[in-house]
Parts: sequence; structure tokens; C-alpha cells
Amino acid sequence: MHADARKLLWDAQAAAERVARFTIGKTFAEYNSDEFLRSAVERQFEIIGEALNQLKRVDPATAASIAELPRIVSFRNILIHGYASVDNRLVWGVVETQLGSLRTTLGLMLASP
Repeated sequence: MHADARKLLWDAQAAAERVARFTIGKTFAEYNSDEFLRSAVERQFEIIGEALNQLKRVDPATAASIAELPRIVSFRNILIHGYASVDNRLVWGVVETQLGSLRTTLGLMLASP
């Protein structure tokens, strides 16, 4: 693994852990009505997407082991470039259905030498 890859994976994992911490015990209704929470979660997803996009450039072999990497980077692009039309249900759906597996994947990758 390229030396910079570990830092990028760590950045992505730290951001994913923040999303989990920010949203624990929350419902979609709470998320949808809390502008501060939405902004915080979206920012962390932007960090995840950017870190993994950079990982793709510095260590393509490591990046290839993240099955959803292209979708994660696309999601980041939507959040940044399509900010005016972000669907809160879509973001919440990612929190509920995909964040856990991403956290697991990143944790396992960082645990290996």
C-alpha cells in the first residue's frame, strides 16, 4: 500500500465515523428538519468522496478493493456540484444502508499491514 493511501483511508474512515456519530439515534424527520445536521453529514460525505477519489489516483490497486468507490465519488460530486438539488432522502438512505459497510471495509483495510 502506498504511504499516502493509508492517510487517505484514515481520512475517509474518520469522516465515516463522524457521520455515524452525528446520526446515531436520529430519524429521517430529525435529519430533514435540522439544517446544521444535514450540512455536517453532507460535509463528511464530501470528505469521504474526495479522500477516495485521491486514493484512486495515488494507489489504484488499493482503491480497486473498495467495490463502491465509483458510486462514492459520484455521490461526492452530486453533493458538491449539485448542491442546490440534493435530495435529503437520498443522503439519509446512504446513511442507513451503505455507511455501515463502508465503515467496515475501511476499518479492515486500515487494520491490514
